[in-house]
Parts: sequence; C-alpha cells; structure tokens
Amino acid sequence: MSDPGKCTPPKDFVCPITSNLFDDPVTLETGQTYERRAIKEWLERGNSTCPITRQKLHSTQLPRTNYVLKRLIGSWQEKNPGVVKAHNPQEPEAEPEPEIQLKSSSPMPPSTSPTSVISILDRTMAQLRHTITKLCMSEILQESEMAVLKIERFWRDVNMEESDMMSMLSKPPVINGFVEILFNSVDPKVLGAAVFLLCELGWRDEAVVNTLTQVDSDVDCIIALFKKGLIEAVVLIYLLRPPAINLVEMEILDSLVEVIMRRNGEEDSVAMCVDPKTASVLLLDQILATCVEEGAASLVASKVVNEKVIESVMISLEAEWVEERIAAVGILSRCIQEDGKCRNLIANKVELAPVLESFIGANDAERFEIIQFLSELIKLNRRSFNSQVLHIIKEEGPFSTMHTLLNYLQTASVEHSPIVAGLLLQLDLLAEPRKMSIFREEAIDALISCLRNTDFPSAQVAAAETIASLLGRFSISGKPLIRAFLLKRAGLDKKYRAIMRQEKLGSTSVDIDESSEEQKAADDWETKMAYALVSHEFGLLFEALAEGLKSQYAELCSDCFLSATWLIHKLMVLPHTGVRGAARVCLLKRLVSIFKFAKDIEDRVLAMLALSSFIRDPEGLRDLSSHIKDVLKGLRELKRYSPLAVELLKILSEGNESSADLWNHKELVQVDCSSNGEVTSIVCFKDKLFSGHSDGTIKVWTGRGSMLHLIQEVREHTKAVTSLALLPSGERLYSGSLDRTTKVWSIGNEAIHCVQVHDMKDQVHNLVVANSIACFIPQGAGVKVHSWNGTSKLLNPNKYVKCLSLMQGKLYCGCRDNSIQEIDLATGTISNIQSGNRKLLGKSNPVQAIQLQGGLLYTASSPLDGAAVKIWSASNYDLMGSVPSTSEIRSMAVSSELIYLGCKGGFVEVWCKQKQNRVETLQVGSSAKVLSMALDAEEEFLVVGTSDGRIQAWQLS
Repeated sequence: MSDPGKCTPPKDFVCPITSNLFDDPVTLETGQTYERRAIKEWLERGNSTCPITRQKLHSTQLPRTNYVLKRLIGSWQEKNPGVVKAHNPQEPEAEPEPEIQLKSSSPMPPSTSPTSVISILDRTMAQLRHTITKLCMSEILQESEMAVLKIERFWRDVNMEESDMMSMLSKPPVINGFVEILFNSVDPKVLGAAVFLLCELGWRDEAVVNTLTQVDSDVDCIIALFKKGLIEAVVLIYLLRPPAINLVEMEILDSLVEVIMRRNGEEDSVAMCVDPKTASVLLLDQILATCVEEGAASLVASKVVNEKVIESVMISLEAEWVEERIAAVGILSRCIQEDGKCRNLIANKVELAPVLESFIGANDAERFEIIQFLSELIKLNRRSFNSQVLHIIKEEGPFSTMHTLLNYLQTASVEHSPIVAGLLLQLDLLAEPRKMSIFREEAIDALISCLRNTDFPSAQVAAAETIASLLGRFSISGKPLIRAFLLKRAGLDKKYRAIMRQEKLGSTSVDIDESSEEQKAADDWETKMAYALVSHEFGLLFEALAEGLKSQYAELCSDCFLSATWLIHKLMVLPHTGVRGAARVCLLKRLVSIFKFAKDIEDRVLAMLALSSFIRDPEGLRDLSSHIKDVLKGLRELKRYSPLAVELLKILSEGNESSADLWNHKELVQVDCSSNGEVTSIVCFKDKLFSGHSDGTIKVWTGRGSMLHLIQEVREHTKAVTSLALLPSGERLYSGSLDRTTKVWSIGNEAIHCVQVHDMKDQVHNLVVANSIACFIPQGAGVKVHSWNGTSKLLNPNKYVKCLSLMQGKLYCGCRDNSIQEIDLATGTISNIQSGNRKLLGKSNPVQAIQLQGGLLYTASSPLDGAAVKIWSASNYDLMGSVPSTSEIRSMAVSSELIYLGCKGGFVEVWCKQKQNRVETLQVGSSAKVLSMALDAEEEFLVVGTSDGRIQAWQLS
C-alpha cells in the first residue's frame, strides 16, 4: 500500500484561493500564482491588490498561462495517477453561509469553487469590519461587549490570513476600544475576551504594547483587574513590562503568589500565548531582581519565603520554557538570601537536572544566576547532606557538569570567576584527591588570580569570601561559621554556642545534627580541602592571602585573615606539605602585628591560634625569637580568655632558662599624696582608680597615657579610711573607716556620690563586702558580719584577725597568731587551715595579707619558717607550694601568672607562680612600707600605696 503522504500535491501546485491543483495558472507581478478564473473574479469585484501580499497591482490585465508550472503539474500527475483533479469548474455548487465555525485547520472542501471561497472571505472580512466599527463607535456598552465576544470568536475560529486580521485589530482606535471595555465592563467573559485579544495582539506586534503603555491609567486598570481576580491579565502585565518598583507599590505581589500557587487542575482551559503561571513567575523574578538594586528586596522577599510558595516555584524549575526555569532559579536564590533556612527545604525537594540542562543554552547572566543558586544551595549545616547535593550536581546534568563548569570558568568575567571556581573545586574534591586534577588546578588558580587582582576589588572580595567558605561549616541559615569555629578551637566557644543556640531556637523543622558521624564528615572535608589549597603551587595561596591582608578594604582583610588562620592552623595536622616555610615567610610578621595591636580580643585570639602552629614548630619558634617578648605579653593578656594562651605560655616558659626574660615592668607614674597621710587602700575599676587615705580622704583618679589625673577628692569620713571594696558587679564602692561607719558610693562617669551610710558600731579595720552583707575586723577580737538591714553578729571571737578575703560565701581569716581559718557564713562553721604559733622572743608573727585566686589561697607573713608566702588549696586545705621570700611583707596582689609582694623596705617583689622564683624587684621612691596594692582587670597595671603617702604605678610590658 502506497504512502498517502507521497500523493499530496506540492504546495506550489495548489491555488491559494481554491485550494485545488492549478488548471490554468497565472503568475502576477508580485510573484504570486493563482488559478486564472479565481483571480479574475477577485479583480472583477473591484480589488486592485494581490490577495496574499496586499501589494497594489499596477495592471489588472492577467498575463499568459504559466506553461512551465502547468507542465510540471502534468508530469507530477503522470507519476501519481491516483491523484484526480478534484475541481470541475463547470459544476455549480451552492454558496455556503459564512459561518464562523470554519476551523483554520480545515482545508476548503474540494467541491468549493473559487467564487464561493472569495465570497466567504469577503463576507467574513465585512462582518469583522462591521464588528470592529461597533466596538469603536457604539455608545451602547452592551453592543461594544458583544463586539468583543464576536471578535474573539473570529480570532479563534476563522480561516483567515493572520496579517489581515492583525492589520485590522492592531490599529490604535481598536486597541483603545478594547481598553474602554476594560474600564467599563463588569462581565467576566467580556473582560477575559478583551484581555485575551490584547495579549495575542501584543505578543505579535510591539506597536500594540506601545499603544497600551502610552497612558499610565491603562496599565493601572489592567493591574487592578488582575488584583480583582482576572487571572489572564497577568499575561498582559508581563507583556507591558511596567517598572517593577511600580508593581510593588501597587501591591501586586499577593496576587502573583496566588497564581503561582494554583494547582494544575485550577488553570483555565483557554490557551494563551503565555501561561498565566509562567507570566507570574517571570514577573516575580523581575520584581525581586529590581528590588535588590533598589535595596527593598527584604521587604518583597519576605512575602515569598513560604514553604508552599517555594514548593510551587520549584515546579517551574521543570517548565518547558527555559526562561521560566531561569526565573524560578532567581526567585529561589533570593528566598535563600532573605531566609537562609529555606535552603534545607529547597535542597530536600529540588529537581536539579532541568536546572543543569538549562545551563547549556543560557546566556552569561543566566548561567551565573544558576551558578550562584547552586553555590548557595550547598551551604548546608550537615556535611553529609552537602555532599549528597554536590553529587547530584556533578552527576545529573545532561552533559559533564565538571567540563561544562571548566569551560565556563575559562570564559567567565573576573567578577564571576570566584563563585564558579569555588563550586568546581568542591565538585572535584568529592572524589579522593589525586596528585593532578585539571579541574582543581584551574579552580585554585582562578581563586588566587582574582584574590590578587587589585583592578577588580569586587572580585578580590568574592574570592576571599569563597576561600573562607570552603572550610565547609555553616549554620542552618547558611552563614559561614569559620570565625566562630576557629574561636571555638582557640577556647572561645561562647560565640559558637550562641550562634548554634540561637538557630536552634529559630528552627522548627530542621534539626541541627552534631552527631559524631557528622563531625567526622565535616573534619574529613575540612582536612581534604585545606590540603588541596595549601599544597597548590608550593603554598602560593599564602602569598595571595598576605597581599589581601594589606588591602584597604576591611571585608577583604577580614576574610583573608580568617582563611590564613584556618590554613596555618591546619598545617599542624596535615601530612607533610613542605609549605610551612612559605607560610611563615608570607604571614608571620603580619600575624604578630595583629596579635600585638588589634583592638578586638577575638582577632587577637585568632592570630594566637595561627601563631600556635609556629610556636609548636622548632623552625617557627626560631623565627619568632625576635618577637618573643611581644608574644609573651599578648599571651599573658589573653590567658584569662583562652586556655590556649595558658598552654602556649607553658611551652614558651619551658623553653627559657631565665624566667626574668619573660617579665618586664615599666614604671609609669608616681604621685605624692603625703599631705593626706598614708595610702591605706587602693582598688581599680575600669579606667578609674580609687585611693583611701589616713586623713579620711577618698580620691578618684583616671589614667591617661602614663599619667594619673585626679578627677575628684572627697572627705566625708572623719577618721582614717582603712579599706575600700567593690561589689563583683562594680555598681557600688564601699569605704570602711575608723569613724565606725561604712559608706556606700555610686560610681558615675566623672565622680562618686555617697548614697548610704551604715553605722557599724565599731571601728572598721578591714572590710570585705557581698550583695547582702559586709564583713570587717573590729577593734577587738573576732570578725563582725554586718547585714545591710542593720543587724550584726560576731564570728571567730577567740582570734585577733589581721586580714580577710571573701569568696562564694566562705570567709578566710589571717590572724595575728599566724593561724588561718575558713568560716562558712551560711552555717557559721569554722575550719582551721593553719594553726597559730606562740609569740617568739616577745614578737608576734601575723598573717599580713591573704588573697584568693584560681581556687588557691595565698597567705603572706614573716619568713620565720623559710616561706613568707604559702599557697593552699581552698577546697581541701592542702599546702600546694610556697614562695621563699625573706622580706617583711605588708601587702600582696596575685595575677594569673605572678605574685606581687609589697614589702616594708619600699620595694615590690615579683614572683613567678609556676616556677615560684623571683623574676623582678620594683623599687618605690622611698623606703616606706607598701601598705596597699591593686591590679587592673586586664592585669596590665600594678598600683601601690605607701605609708609615706605615695601612689606609684607600673605597666607589665
């Protein structure tokens, strides 16, 4: 059986008017060929144009028969004898009525004569003209509405050359007629028909769009109809492309979201040039992109960040139209930017194969949009899940994703290269690292090149951010945790725990997995990535990071600093890479500078973490030797923040024969207050110093540079101020005096003010305070505990107490008979730490000073038994050590590393706590007794007061 398709006449053999094979073909001057009888009737009806081209004919006289074409048709008929000429011009047929039901896809019946066809076309065109006239001219709304419905039926159903109807309907008066209907009609069918026609016309003719956009009110009307529920109007809005910011101001977002969320069964059956959901997705993407530029993206994106909306947008990733897929990618990217926690939802449900397929035919801007989306998508808080998504990206594309990215990287702009390189590098490291990989080499080369390209600061910043994120640890919201994680490794885990706690509180659907398996996966990834980065070109990355640290851009410096800290720290655990020397040469001096001068404690701790790698390396320690004093000073300052500082101090002190090399005190200032008598008490608080004097004066000082500036002097006590004390909170200053009172002072910015006076009923010789009580040494035996409500009681009545210390409800007493007691204030229980001695040669041996620090109790007395200072365990009273000073001690201060002893002969001995050897002696300006001592909170300054009225300060340098 022959193929019927082979018997179909060629198009050139068929008359466009009769749809039959030519019998007597004639070719007009326009180049179009017609059956002679059909074109003759066309011309006799008064037409003077070509039916197809609509060009005016210069002559209406028909040419001779086109015999060449006629012979070709005859030859074709001989080869296809089954094809019979279907047209018999002598056979009359009734002329059918010009019903609109004729489908454009249905061929003319073979029996239809040329006369009938032309009559139908003419009558249809006449009806269309009449209907258009009704639309444009009628003042009766119903007639105009009927005209719109008829025109819609013409458009959908009539077999008519598109150019004919387009030329008639796209004229401005007709377009304005449709717009008038939109303004005045309330019939949903009429409004839908008008919007449908305007969409079809605007899709085909840009002039229609120009006509509609000339009047702002026309666009406003269309938007208003869309917001009222006319879904088709969104297609017209998309075609008109009004400014996105205007759409936001007209509050169109909610309506767009509703269309996007419509289920498949809810779409209308009317086929349009653009699907309403597609138009809504495209518009939403445009709005979000524009609002990013205008700085209003957060306001807009917050309405889109919703699980159901995001899931509906993800459906568009699988759309047939590539533009819709790219728009969906843009929307999802901005949702992630607005609320990073939604990336987990997207990563769980997204189909990435269509996205990767779209990459092939996309332009550069669209390709980068896809790369950014994928790069953000893999910033997940679970390393194992991250690796799963990376595997999908690597394996599900229609072509090799790795080669596609490599090709794109080689042609991408400088600004885009870091993001592409970062993604390519992560995909390459999914497999076990090989000695050579073109993907890895090209990716790292691109990152280093961008990091060093000072002509493009934005590319430098992007490269630095990308490198810092390669550590691979992220919060739920996708925030890189490199800074918090490195601080945690240095012992400052407060920030890390705060971030994780905050995100746990804010997360309702995503668990933070901190299991051992996840931690191992994260550690393995970090090690693999660090090895790839540092081993590239013998540590070339360290040079680029060092250059970045010198940049004027703070963001670039910060990320380079974090990356350098991370990679240098990892050198301790990586297999031998041979790049430690390169790292030292490039970064050692800069890290020491940050460690010395950075104002932010966290930056100094991070620099310390990096330097710890050099300190643990013999060659690194040798290179640090010229900076050792600065390093030691910094470590002493940081030891109360980080246990790593204490550990490094031990390493360095063990490597020094003389502990004196580790400590150096520089004298700052000496003030003569002899007119006020002895300096009986000194305390430090923030940037202020308070001194109590034997004439009842209290002085307030502030330190600026190397000077002490007196900012206030008060004398409200009538006798000597024997002691000053601060609450741990620092809100109040307490002064005890021989005038039997304790005064409470509020501490202001520039002055102190007395807010309470307590009658203690006895002289106050030494005072310690807590929130609800004060403990002091009275004139006689025992210790008095005074409640701020006025009641008091006497404890330890059998002892004459010389000094006190109070900590967590335990009162420690150093007595005149050399005994030491602990009193539990809650129960009144007294425990002996050291038994007392009898007088020797008529002299007593009192405990002159007592201090608590780090769970140890330090007591100082005369060195009659060879140890002036003894160190006790505050928990079990065991003797932990002693300081063999031979001096007569009158006061004491203890830091985390040193013990300061104020002596009778006008000097201060400085002893190392760890080795318990004397490292320095500080000389006071006279031979008077050192009665009082204080350290500032940072343990950088020592201040002493003497019996001849001098105040002197040193700085630990």
